[in-house]
Amino acid sequence: MTARTTGGAAKQPAKQPAASTGRLARLLALVPYVVNRETVALEEAAAAFGVTEKQLIDDLNLLWCVELRAPDPYCPIDLSYEGGEITVAEAESIARPLRLKVDEASALLVALRMLAEIPDLHDRDALSRVIAKLESAAGAAAAPSAQVAVQVDARDVAAGGGPGARTVLGTLRDAVASRSRVHLAYYVPARDENTERDVDPMRLLVVEGNTYLEGWCRRAEAVRLFKLDRVTALTVLDEPAEVPEDAEPIDVDAGLFRPSPQDVRVTLELTPRGRWVADYYPCESVEELGEGRLRVVLPTPDTRWVRGLALRLGDQGRVVSPAPVAAGVRDDAARALARYGLG
Repeated sequence: MTARTTGGAAKQPAKQPAASTGRLARLLALVPYVVNRETVALEEAAAAFGVTEKQLIDDLNLLWCVELRAPDPYCPIDLSYEGGEITVAEAESIARPLRLKVDEASALLVALRMLAEIPDLHDRDALSRVIAKLESAAGAAAAPSAQVAVQVDARDVAAGGGPGARTVLGTLRDAVASRSRVHLAYYVPARDENTERDVDPMRLLVVEGNTYLEGWCRRAEAVRLFKLDRVTALTVLDEPAEVPEDAEPIDVDAGLFRPSPQDVRVTLELTPRGRWVADYYPCESVEELGEGRLRVVLPTPDTRWVRGLALRLGDQGRVVSPAPVAAGVRDDAARALARYGLG
């Protein structure tokens, strides 16, 4: 794929949240969108995709790096946005219908069925039609997916109570749509404590397989992400959400893990039963030690929660370094045992 730069400066409309899933969908749709129209103005395409012209140019520059290969000899797509107009040539390869392999069709169908199980899902009928069409088109390739049973364990909002209580996801989706402030009871594992706070919702997003609420936290007076499975209670308040104009959405394209040079690096060695730590906590590094054991490095600004984690692990893991943290765990364990007369 080749590209040529635009002749004019791009406009800078209002800021737009960046999300990797939204950008991927945009990139997948952008080339066919232009091909079907032969030539499209940058301004028109940006409006159609709900982004700024600068963001659209960033997408075009990324597409310039993408290679479309086929069984035939490699033939790059020629992409240009000279003079503020986008054109795409030599794009015949995208006209060929896609073919899913058995594992691809099965994975897609299982994921769609899991999505259909989510309570309070909007457009469930449309999703059911998509599943039916995909099953019909995939034919025998769809058979293995029928052997997988999918069930979503949806937690009710603690403040709602009763069998008619809404799920956290459904309630927050409504709060985002109605621009209503919410009150959260939220568990913070880094400090091993439950917190109470009012939040002005901005958006819901999925990052690395987990669903988050992004909002203006009135307790921290900053934009924060709240993992939905750590929300222990939720109340929608009779107050409008008031997100400050200068509040910047969090860029999650590179993931959520952003260690600081000032963080303490705590090294733990985990038994096979303690491997869950590597999945649940952000690790700077994970090393296989053999026989199912792991060595992980957890960066943290506060080592108190790591000491609590080590005590909960028991014989499933131990702190290797730094020495003061390991000594602190031993002292905590000795005090705990002394309370039971076992010290």
